[in-house]
Amino acid sequence: MKGLNAAVFSQRQRRLLRHATHFSPFGMEMRPVCRAVLVYHALAAKLWRYDTGTIQLPARAVTGGESMNWLMSAEVYNTILIGSFVYAAFILVGAFLSKAPYGRFGAEGRGLSLSPRLGWFLMELPATLSFLWFYLHGKNAGELVPMIFLGVWLIHYANRGFLFPLFMRVAKGSKGTFGLMVVVAGWLVTALHGYLNAVFISHLSSHLTADWLTDPRFLLGMSIYVFGFVMNVHSDAIIRNLRSKAEVESGERVYRIPEGGLFRYVTNPSYFTELLSFTGFAIATWSPGALFVLFVSAANLVPRAFQVHQWYLKKFEDYPPERKVLIPWIL
Repeated sequence: MKGLNAAVFSQRQRRLLRHATHFSPFGMEMRPVCRAVLVYHALAAKLWRYDTGTIQLPARAVTGGESMNWLMSAEVYNTILIGSFVYAAFILVGAFLSKAPYGRFGAEGRGLSLSPRLGWFLMELPATLSFLWFYLHGKNAGELVPMIFLGVWLIHYANRGFLFPLFMRVAKGSKGTFGLMVVVAGWLVTALHGYLNAVFISHLSSHLTADWLTDPRFLLGMSIYVFGFVMNVHSDAIIRNLRSKAEVESGERVYRIPEGGLFRYVTNPSYFTELLSFTGFAIATWSPGALFVLFVSAANLVPRAFQVHQWYLKKFEDYPPERKVLIPWIL
């Protein structure tokens, strides 16, 4: 019986279906003695076609992945991409008008707050989950170049979403400083991160073949990405080590001027290297989804970089005046 899909039957009907059929190299054949029984259940499910004498399934049962196919179509992808850039523009305006309540500005926020570790973990989690989900449904998921970018993505967000919050040195007994609204708003952004990049890399792109590994854009982009990623981890380590483990255990909130590495040149090397990494990833993938990640990250981090710089200037009278805000020697 052509088009037969047992998924639409009840458990009892599926047992009858297995009993009533056997498979041959030429397709599914019905045992005549059980045909009447199966037809009876097909009638009950309103699937029996009197004119053809066959079981006709609804269209949605035949094409069970239609919703996934719809989300991964170029038309829907482009629509979501445009909407995402519009949303990022609103984030940029909001970031200049207010300070997102997390980190050193967490105490200024209102409403419910989480611990920094839990807040970071929850906010970044959709970037990994959505990327994996959509990537694995792509037609090119098993190809070499997409798999390389899958690895890059998983390593990046293993650091940002798991290792970074895990190794945070949060003062013992301190109240939550990561606003719940930041997490909720971040879910949409990080879910879009995963969707827009995974669908393009594993499904829509036509240029990510083996030849791409020798393309100047891939080589340049990956070089920029690796440098940015390594320096980002290094900058995070400098910030983390400003507070000793003894101070963490005592519950004392201590702030110091960070020294070394890219801190010699800018106040916010973690932000700078994060943007540098996404710039490299956008070049290496030549993906509009990666361009969105860069844009929305800049919309959030550039205004915050100026806020953090002003915080240091007010907090420390001896703060090095030669340090730029974000980009060495430029900004």
